[in-house]
Amino acid sequence: MTETNSGRHIEISWSDLGITVTAELDGRNAELADALWDALPYRSLQGHALVAGEHLYHAAPIPSLLHLPADTRIADRREAPDGTLFCSGLQHVGIKYGTLTEPMPATPVGRIRQEDIPALLEAGKAIWDSVYATKKPILVEVRRAGTTGGHSIPKLAATDAGASRLIDDVHAATEKAWLAEPKELADLHAGLIPSGAGSFDTVLPTLLFVNGETRPLGYATYGGLVRGAVQGMPMDSLRHMTRLLVGVPAEFLGYCGLEQLWGFTQRFLDCLDGLDREDFLSVVGQLALYINCLGGWNLHLYPWEAGDHLRQLRPDEPALQS
Repeated sequence: MTETNSGRHIEISWSDLGITVTAELDGRNAELADALWDALPYRSLQGHALVAGEHLYHAAPIPSLLHLPADTRIADRREAPDGTLFCSGLQHVGIKYGTLTEPMPATPVGRIRQEDIPALLEAGKAIWDSVYATKKPILVEVRRAGTTGGHSIPKLAATDAGASRLIDDVHAATEKAWLAEPKELADLHAGLIPSGAGSFDTVLPTLLFVNGETRPLGYATYGGLVRGAVQGMPMDSLRHMTRLLVGVPAEFLGYCGLEQLWGFTQRFLDCLDGLDREDFLSVVGQLALYINCLGGWNLHLYPWEAGDHLRQLRPDEPALQS
């Protein structure tokens, strides 16, 4: 890193909306901020929180976000100022743009400049509409301020031949799916399910179950394996936990239509015993990025508007009578 933390500015741009905002990396959580800065520029599918409130997030092609330590935490992100920029252990870059309901700790790295908050609010409303209703994808580009944009997906390295070939194939699949909806997921959401998964020809329950398996597989299982490897968990334990955790959900997702993910998982399990710590970390890091990419697209494609008739009751509102 050749620049100091103060004075590093990044632009977050949604060209589909004609909106760009600028944030300063303000010195908090220097290792996370450095990882973000060094990964620029990149593009990603822009997402919106579905249960937490007015919060934007996207999957960032930064494998180290899964394990880098944080020295500054906000105990409750609801209390963070609007415009706060976060890096997350879920491999997300997020921005609070309004009221949040979910009380959780968060790791800030910067803040959107005050004069850009109105544009951020405009972007937030449009992105919610994209995720919840229209399903027209909105891409985000993150770049160093004053520079041209671009995009790349990192490819990790392994010395084991089988692991190296697997990483090559997972990287290629991630590149293909990162900015355009994966065909397997698009088919699934269109009701094209070769296995027939979905009792009595239903589709929505299968979509729900796929979402419910994909998110924890990427966030918790593969993210947890990355952290375990970095933090020195014995390799025998890592291999044992891998076999306990990855096979069943991946096989189910394959049955539901994500056959490529199940194929990658089988190849990972086949070469697992021959991997040292570095090769293991590379494989699980590359797979985490791929699965989190699938998870982002699944959240975008899911027909959330199907439940539009269901609205929360507030404490002062009477229950509807049937």
